[in-house]
Amino acid sequence: MSIYEKLKSLNIELPPSATPAAAYVMSVQTGNTVFLSGHLPKKDGAVWTGQFGKNIQTEEGKLAARAVAIELLGTLHAACGGDLNRVKRIVKLMSLVNSTGDFTEHHVVTNGASELMVQLFGDKGKHARSAFGVAQLPFGACVEIEMIAEIE
Repeated sequence: MSIYEKLKSLNIELPPSATPAAAYVMSVQTGNTVFLSGHLPKKDGAVWTGQFGKNIQTEEGKLAARAVAIELLGTLHAACGGDLNRVKRIVKLMSLVNSTGDFTEHHVVTNGASELMVQLFGDKGKHARSAFGVAQLPFGACVEIEMIAEIE
């Protein structure tokens, strides 16, 4: 099954590549490696906000991280010239989780993105990962994730 058939079976429509909110670009390719800038989750067309340990729960955070993964795939699709079948490997995700000092489930929140990558790409979607707690994110977003991918 192609990546696009898998996306369709999951009722996922790829968004257009995200637009930078400051002085940077959304993706940079060097050789066969594509680096994607941090992406934020969207809910009902706006940035999905909240701080874990204060006003958002882990399970909702997994959904937010999955939403970020879909945003990342839209940008990766554009960076691959419109063909995600060129992806050889999802190399790494780095997740920043907006949280209070006593919140300790950053890794569980980030699973929302990681699990989708494996669901879509199989073994090629298994990646290295970091998940950090941070005091705040742009626009009050609950999570921000960046990605590194290898393409053909």
